[in-house]
Amino acid sequence: MTLPAHPFGTDITSEAIVAQMQAANGWEDRYRNVIQLGKKLPALPEELKQDQLKVSGCESQVWLAHQQDEGVFHFAADSDARIVRGLITLVLAAYEGKTAAEIRAFDIDGYFDSLGLMAHLSPSRGNGLKAIVEQIKELAS
Repeated sequence: MTLPAHPFGTDITSEAIVAQMQAANGWEDRYRNVIQLGKKLPALPEELKQDQLKVSGCESQVWLAHQQDEGVFHFAADSDARIVRGLITLVLAAYEGKTAAEIRAFDIDGYFDSLGLMAHLSPSRGNGLKAIVEQIKELAS
């Protein structure tokens, strides 16, 4: 299986996203930034949109594929919802190209706090975002 390449975790880092979000003027600006990031996420090929790759706990449909290459994790994901595609990019920026130890050590809660988004997400979106993170952490354990 070959995953589609994306810029998250390489060209677009978690640090760059934090800086972008902290420079935003309020929640609506942050929301727009998330949507714009989602547009940079390549669509997952149809053959990877399999039931076993669906993330449970998400209100929208979310697929998460991964492969491990010499101890480094690579992820590809997609959703049928625009805002969720953007939220996926935040997660991929944090975890793409990392080892299992780096994934486990990353302070995802601190990262999300610094983005200033969680308080503005609906409970179902917040739970879906946590479900994606939990699935990645499970893969890295």
